[in-house]
Formats: sequence, C-alpha cells, structure tokens
Amino acid sequence: MIKLLLLLSAFLLSQDEMASDTSSVDEQPRVSVIRVEGAISPTTTNYIRRGISKARENGSVCLVIEMDTPGGLLESTKNIVQIFFDSDLPLVVYVSPDGARAASAGTFITMAAHIAAMAPSTTIGAASPVSISPGGGAQMDTVMQKKVFNYSESFIESIAERRNRNKEWAISAVRDGEAVTESEALELNVIDLVAEDRADLLQKIDGRAVEGDTLRTANATITEIPTNLAENFLGFIMRPEVMLILTMIAIYGIIGEVTNPGAIVPGTAGVIALILLLYASAAMPINIAGFALIGVAIVLFIAEAFTPTFGLFIAGGAVSFFLGALMLFQDLPESMELSWAWLIPATVLTTLFFIWIVTAGLKIQFEASRTGLETMIGKRAEVVDTVNSGGGRVFISGEYWNAYSDEEIEEGKLCEVQEIKGLKMKVKPVSEITTSHPT
Repeated sequence: MIKLLLLLSAFLLSQDEMASDTSSVDEQPRVSVIRVEGAISPTTTNYIRRGISKARENGSVCLVIEMDTPGGLLESTKNIVQIFFDSDLPLVVYVSPDGARAASAGTFITMAAHIAAMAPSTTIGAASPVSISPGGGAQMDTVMQKKVFNYSESFIESIAERRNRNKEWAISAVRDGEAVTESEALELNVIDLVAEDRADLLQKIDGRAVEGDTLRTANATITEIPTNLAENFLGFIMRPEVMLILTMIAIYGIIGEVTNPGAIVPGTAGVIALILLLYASAAMPINIAGFALIGVAIVLFIAEAFTPTFGLFIAGGAVSFFLGALMLFQDLPESMELSWAWLIPATVLTTLFFIWIVTAGLKIQFEASRTGLETMIGKRAEVVDTVNSGGGRVFISGEYWNAYSDEEIEEGKLCEVQEIKGLKMKVKPVSEITTSHPT
C-alpha cells in the first residue's frame, strides 16, 4: 500500500512539472507595436490610447511606439503625455527609421515615455512653439508669445523631472529651438538608448526595470496594431487642405441647392461636407475670424448678382475669401501649414463659381416667368369667332380660348392678349390680319 502511494505521488509530481514546463512555453513574452507618422493631432491621441488598450488585452509586456513626426498640436501633445503618465503599461517611444525625427511635439512625447530610444541618423528637439501668419511663420504678438513659451518650458521641464531626464536641455529645446542627433541625445541624458532596429531595441530593453517590473522582451512575439478605418478617415479630413476642400464643397453645394431647388445632389453634398467640416473644426484650433471673412466673401459674391458694381464686389469677395482661408488655419503649427499652392487655386475656383453659376442662377430667380399662363400676356392670337364684350373665341399657341374685348374684333383678325381671368382672356385689336384659318 505504501509503495502504491509513493508511486502515485511521484506520478502527480511529474504531471505538475510537465504542466509547469508547458505553461512556461505558452507564456512567451508579447510586445505590441504601433506606428505614429506625420503631424500630432487628435487622431494620434485616439490611436495611442487604443494601442495601449489593445496591448493590455493581448497581454503585452510593453507597447512600442515607433515615431517619426515634424510636430503637431499642443493640446493633443498634452493629452498624449497625460496618457503616458497615467499608464501602468510600460511605454517605449522609438524614433525610427533612420532619418526620422521627433521634432516639436515629438520631443515632448519621446521624453514622456518610460523608455526613450532613437535609431541611427535621427534627431530630436526644435520644440519652440510657432504660429502661422500670412507672412508664412511670423512671430506671435509679444504677450501671447511669452505666455506660450513660458507654459511650454514649464511643461517640458515637468516631463523631464518626471522621467529623470535632462531638464536643462529640454528647456533649451523650447526656448532656443535646439535639436540634437541620437548620439548627442544619449550623451545628454535626453534618451535612454540607441538601437539599430526593432529587434535590437527589444534586446536592449530586456531586463530593464519599469515602474517596479522587469521587462522580458528578448525573443518576444511582436503584435503590430495598425490604424483602423475610422482613424484613417478622421486623420484624412483633419488635414488643412481637406478642410479647405470641404469648406468649398459646403459653399458650392448649399448655394447650388438654393439657386436650383430640388436638385438634391448639391444640397446633400453641401450638408455632408458642412457636417464633416464642423466635426474637424471642433477637434482643431480653427480661427473664427477666418470663417467670418469667408462668410463676408459669400455675401459680396451674391451682392454682385443684384448690384451693377462692374466686378467690385467680386474682387472684394475674392480678397475676403483668400484672407479668410489663410486665417482659418492660422493657429495650427508650422507642420500643418496650408500652402499657397492650395489657397490660390481655391480662391480662383470659388471666384469663378460665383461669377458663372451663382450670379446667373440668382438672376434667373428674379426674371419674368417663362412658363405658365402669364407667358401668354402680350402675345398675339387669331380671332376664330367674333370677339366683343359679350364673348368670342381666339386661337393661340395651339389652343382655343374663350375671349372678350372692349372693342369688337371680327373673325380672322389678330388680337393681343391683355390679361387672363380664369378660363377667359381679355384681348384688344391689332392692325395685322391673317388670311388663314386654323384647322
């Protein structure tokens, strides 16, 4: 009996060891990766938030954010940094591939990561806040400039202190626009390491302690999390040039529907474009003065249809539209600047639209009717049965009408229609006589 118990115990121990070996094989570390490229915007914030959530769901030991950005919106940068600070999942920002940059907003985000890394031939810095102006990058007014710079300096300093990085250099990146290469950034304690590629990165961060946990990333299974359809679409409509196109479609569509009631397609396209534009505007720092100037331009264009100013209102509207479109995106960072290559064609097309379509369309609305009974007034008819104050009949436009006249008009003569009352028309005689009778 004792031998049987010993054999049973040995068997159970061997089963536990086999289960332990199997679980260790199944628990191969997993690392999630997302790729952030282009300007930092609200769409970027949503993508990073979703990436962290997905990484937690699939049991990743960390999330690697491969980044190449020229900068972006300060508000979106603040939101991303806050997400980083609140995350209990280790976050690794890797500036890659070779030649990539973490400029402006990218500097804040890189320094806020638990682990900051860069690939060879990459740069970081140039984090000075800028504002777009008609001159193409002129400085903000002195008071506002000072406020924005002071806030940005204190913001990046707090990030550097939180992650134990070089705060003096961080402040200089904002104050003086300083930028450094990956090797200089490593030497200055701006980043933690330089990695040749993704595999080298995972090898080098293996064993590092983050928030009290030790990373196990060597030979990890990689799970890439791409942007989804909604993020791609929203990122597309939030581009300044696309927002300008949506503005034009909204204007053309709504005005086209007003001038051609029942057309449906222009109005539908205009309303959809307007809704998308309002959504994008809510997420982006759009200048209200720009919208106001575009509104003034539309008023001037329409006014040209009713007042003989010989193109004065059209010229004023073109200038107002151009300045409005320019100011519309004035508060966006330089990396999201709308170029003149978009502004000038948009202004020309809009001006031509109002000259050709809207002006003609609005004038037609106020022209005399070209259909219906009113169009018969002033036309000539042939008397079929003698017409007098008691009645008679005339032939006009292929129809026989009952008619009456203050003067008697003999059969075969021409008369002119004065007015129509119900199914009777009042006529008056004219000198011309016809020799033919309608059959």
